[in-house]
Amino acid sequence: MSSIRTRLFAILMAATGAVWLSALVWLQYATQRDVERVLDRRLEEAAHMVASLIADGGIGADAAARAVAGAPSAPTPPRSATEAPALPHGAHRYARQLSCQVWGLDGQLIGESGGAPGGRLAEDGEGFADTTVSGEVWRVFTLVDRVHGIRVMVGDAQSVRADLVRGVLLGLAVPGLLALPALAGLIWLALARGLAPLERMARALSARGAQDLSPLDTAGSTPRELAPMGRALNDLLARLADARRRERDFTAFAAHELKTPLAGLRTQAQVASIAPDAETRNHALSRLVAGVDRSDRLVRQLLAMAATEAEAESGAGAAPRPGAAVLSDCVQDLTMLAAGRGVKLAAHDDGGSWISRQPAFLALALRNLIENAIHASPPGATVDITARRQDDRIRLRIEDRGPGIAAGDRDRVTERFYRGSGRPVSGSGLGLAIVVAAAGRMQGTLTLAPRPAGGERAELSLPAA
Repeated sequence: MSSIRTRLFAILMAATGAVWLSALVWLQYATQRDVERVLDRRLEEAAHMVASLIADGGIGADAAARAVAGAPSAPTPPRSATEAPALPHGAHRYARQLSCQVWGLDGQLIGESGGAPGGRLAEDGEGFADTTVSGEVWRVFTLVDRVHGIRVMVGDAQSVRADLVRGVLLGLAVPGLLALPALAGLIWLALARGLAPLERMARALSARGAQDLSPLDTAGSTPRELAPMGRALNDLLARLADARRRERDFTAFAAHELKTPLAGLRTQAQVASIAPDAETRNHALSRLVAGVDRSDRLVRQLLAMAATEAEAESGAGAAPRPGAAVLSDCVQDLTMLAAGRGVKLAAHDDGGSWISRQPAFLALALRNLIENAIHASPPGATVDITARRQDDRIRLRIEDRGPGIAAGDRDRVTERFYRGSGRPVSGSGLGLAIVVAAAGRMQGTLTLAPRPAGGERAELSLPAA
């Protein structure tokens, strides 16, 4: 996996190369266009100058042509191009590249500059034209002076123009290409400096021990762009610390709570095995069964609490079910438990047709509320279970005739492992905590209140799908 620095470096260098290449293409186009325009104007001006010199009568046609081409002129009779004097030593490579021919309107050559091509520069037209003379392409401007009966042709080779454009481009491109390695080094150093805070954060996290979940220091020199990442990491560390604390508490409580009933089960089993009579043995066995029931309920509640706190719940992805069906299943499942304690269950569903999108959490909450009511109710009592719709909410109410919740415990009764005070309680202190957690998963709430004429009323309010 490539690093962020390498990826950014590749992106920046690719962008720089694309911009550089685009600029080079544009320079080539613009330079060639401007050079063509300037040189065309030069040809046009040179043709007018030759025509003007001839028209004034102060210079011969061939001398005027050679003067425009850059050769020395002298008051000598007209001569051909082969007689033109040589250029001085050390002349630049663009010298004598401008050629001129003066033709009469009758088609006779009057004069030409030294170095002019052997053939006619252009046809009998007028203005600019591209012609091929002796295998080379020429750009020619033709000026016709009908008053004096002459046709002036001034041209230069296209190869000269191409060399000029190429020289300009090389003069611009070569320094830029030589500067690219330096630019790449500067980009790499800038990226290293810009990513240094991220690397410092990574080193700080790598140097931490597995037990260190303290928040990162995001103040001071931390760049503004890294602040959201720092806050997210601190939030994650806080949640990990809370999860670890709850896991330690859960493990310690489970070990402590399971140790006592297991010891009691072993004691009752030993009593039953050495009982001198049937009455003693039966009493020990009944106590053994009650201990197994308590241990079973504790284990189920511990597993339920662990499930509600897990990130992925087995019921979170379950298909939606009618809420009335979930309520009916819970009542049927707990009927035997209620009958064993001499308690009746009375269910009344007035909620109409409503759907639970998370039936597993709904069943978990209802089971714990009804089970708590059964254990709190005295023999012969009735636990009333009703469901009714109010606007866009479903309200599930479970009422018992037990001792209720003491006033001093009401604020803490939904805390995990809290079992109240002032009266003997055989529960684990997890039932209501499980209900609150499951209700939160369903965007619902749990309300506890004293029931008129004694007992407790628990109401679960949920959105009606």
